Amino acid sequence: MNQTEVLRKAMDALQALVPVEYALEQADDPYDRGYDFIVQAKIYGKEFVWCVEVRKRLAKAEEPQVLMKKGKMPHPHLLATGYVPFEAAARLREVGIQFIDTVGNAFIDQPPLLIFVKGNRPEKDEPAPTAARLFKGVGLKIVYLLLCRPELVDWPYRKIAGMTGVALGTVNGTMTEMIRRGFVLDLGKKGKRLLERKTLFERWVAAYPDYLKPKLLLGRFRGDGEWWKDARLDPDLAQWGGEVAAAKLTGYLKPGTLTLYADRMRMAELVVANRLKKDPHGNVEILERFWPPENGFGEADVAHPVIIYADLAATGDQRTMETATLIYEQYLDRYFRQD
Repeated sequence: MNQTEVLRKAMDALQALVPVEYALEQADDPYDRGYDFIVQAKIYGKEFVWCVEVRKRLAKAEEPQVLMKKGKMPHPHLLATGYVPFEAAARLREVGIQFIDTVGNAFIDQPPLLIFVKGNRPEKDEPAPTAARLFKGVGLKIVYLLLCRPELVDWPYRKIAGMTGVALGTVNGTMTEMIRRGFVLDLGKKGKRLLERKTLFERWVAAYPDYLKPKLLLGRFRGDGEWWKDARLDPDLAQWGGEVAAAKLTGYLKPGTLTLYADRMRMAELVVANRLKKDPHGNVEILERFWPPENGFGEADVAHPVIIYADLAATGDQRTMETATLIYEQYLDRYFRQD
């Protein structure tokens, strides 16, 4: 289904819940505006106007991107999508994201109208879309390096392979696919340029928690109290990601899960120095760092905002979603506006 079909099917599903008359108007420059349609509706004689963002599917890691648009449009924001699962519906309501889907789930909070329906499922489960090779496994390592340092796109593939620790053939295949998909412009002797960085970032964030992060886990541990507050990390040894990194950058979040990206060969040194105890259910996760500990991939003991945002988005609860929006607004938005 295209965007118009998704929206019409979602509105038809809403009509099965309440009597709705509506008209659609496609938005000018939807990429810049952040919404795709204006919908004017009449429900129980009351008129409503929404700025509607259409997503065929909504991954958990994409929810903070939707949250960022709340309150920034000329009319209330409404998400229209194919299917909002039970748990996602609860999360979206918790942070105040209005939504409708094509199977009859909805959350609309426009006084005096309040609709909240969750738990409806598609008649037949649709298979999840197959991720392109570019957004699977080690290809995500290469994309991450380019997101952090776009100038690397013009480096020899052998140097990129050395930085990521992946095979030269994998770098070649990844770059070829990025050119084919329009994320890299090959100008021949004039070099290459990274394009569509915001779209590339969004695709990377959605794929990272499923296709790469689980493969990076070196172990789970537990520490004493709030040990992380006084920890002095050597950036050559490890860097903070996720909630601790976000707390250090924004001062907004009290960390629950402590994420460390570390040198695999020196993990024992990290564990001993911070008196961490092995615990399969512990709140300290140590993952293998797949970028070099040098300028451009974070600041001192804190990882780059791209991966901090991805860690927060993958958690998906209210506190991390809100902090992810702060990270984006303070550190990433101006970066992607350069496109």
